[in-house]
Amino acid sequence: MHDNDNVAIVVNDGGLTSGTVLESGLVLKDGVPQGHKVALADLKENDPIRRYNVTIGFAARDIPAGSWISEALVKMPEARALDDLPIANAPAPHMAPLEGYTFQGYRNPDGSVGTRNLLAITTTVQCVAGVVEHAARRIRTELLPKYPNVEDVVALEHSYGCGVAIDAPDGVIPIRTLRNISLNPNFGGQAMIVSLGCEKLQPQRLLPRGVIPIKGSLDADVPVVCLQDAAHVGFESMIQSIMAQAEEHLKVLDQRRRETVPASELVVGVQCGGSDAFSGVTANPAVGYATDLLVRAGAAVMFSETTEVRDGIDQLTSRAVSPEVAEAMIREMAWYDEYLKRGGVDRSANTTPGNKKGGLSNIVEKAMGSIVKSGSAPIAGVLPPGEKLKQKGLIYAATPASDFICGTLQAAAGMNLHIFTTGRGTPYGLAPVPVIKVATRDDLARRWHDLMDVNAGRIASGEASIADVGWELFHLMLDVASGKKTWAEHHRLHNALVLFNPAPIT
Repeated sequence: MHDNDNVAIVVNDGGLTSGTVLESGLVLKDGVPQGHKVALADLKENDPIRRYNVTIGFAARDIPAGSWISEALVKMPEARALDDLPIANAPAPHMAPLEGYTFQGYRNPDGSVGTRNLLAITTTVQCVAGVVEHAARRIRTELLPKYPNVEDVVALEHSYGCGVAIDAPDGVIPIRTLRNISLNPNFGGQAMIVSLGCEKLQPQRLLPRGVIPIKGSLDADVPVVCLQDAAHVGFESMIQSIMAQAEEHLKVLDQRRRETVPASELVVGVQCGGSDAFSGVTANPAVGYATDLLVRAGAAVMFSETTEVRDGIDQLTSRAVSPEVAEAMIREMAWYDEYLKRGGVDRSANTTPGNKKGGLSNIVEKAMGSIVKSGSAPIAGVLPPGEKLKQKGLIYAATPASDFICGTLQAAAGMNLHIFTTGRGTPYGLAPVPVIKVATRDDLARRWHDLMDVNAGRIASGEASIADVGWELFHLMLDVASGKKTWAEHHRLHNALVLFNPAPIT
């Protein structure tokens, strides 16, 4: 990946066998699986192992050139301290405005733009999930045919709302997350609430008066269907109440129409999951290229996953547009360090068995491949977890690296389009927002041909450049934002919302 690296990864499908002679003349001493590292020079014990021109670890013993550097041979370095960091000192690259690109979106009264027209049913507590799921099926089959401009109904189910220390420090994070998801631009300001009645998270606390204007009034309460109301006699009564309320919202949503809007109205979240050693070679660099195109077009792009950028904090603080933005990033990293410490773990808990099987020895190597999704633009802002995004440009949205929690928090921030890269493969999807899936390897794209939307593996095989795939992604984003379905939407695949709750459970 860099002239200063002393390791390389094997690109070949199926890996390479012992005795293979590389173009440089180096002879492999071991069989090396695809995506795994081979030593390009003799390494002594404790010598730095460099990939991306970064020390990703230290040799656990002497390693002859041509050897497979397995996970067991890499000692992980300590995390970079959060003091004495470079602060907003990287020269901003020249990024000429990118004009003239548009998509067909739904303008909302609050100024936001949706890429989908969905009825959202917000829930205050997990107890009502089964009833809401049943009602959503009935709405989909019995009501949606009457309102052809509404694309679907989405039940915002989650595992929060009661049995929690709701007023504990940081207990506000899941509440504001669910509140802001209800305000996602794909819902057109028409979210409705189903509550049980006795839960800690009461509807008025979740969506206070004026948060969502109903029929143009900022003083109206969001309509609530409460299952414990005395008027409900039997299960069918509950379902009929939900459907009656839903129909009022469907009448409004059915009046929405797509119109031409500039690409600057995109709010894109980028994320990776099931990562492998190719993530930082193919898919993530292509996403980074597309990220720069989006920023040039005036859009907002969020990159996240705290533990997956923590080891590159110096790269990020140097790219901040101001010392204040750099300090905000440092605060988020420090908070998460303490959060992990309270749980008795550190950032190394991130890396999964699949990551390691795919060639990622530790979180440092994984982080270097993850950060490149952010491209090269200056970092314009930092968003705490659960908050709503209110600015354009490249934003660090502080979230855990867990796929579904990160996606949930980015949806709460106002994301209207999601890009997700994977090397090992995952059927991940989100109901509120279309998800474009990018495969890092040819083999994954071939085997999962009806789950992956873009094959970035062509970069590794030499069939396409990073720029080629970056532009392909950019154009696909405009098409998907205009209504083209992704594979995840085609199969109706979506993960449950998972709210980030650092507070205790009672």
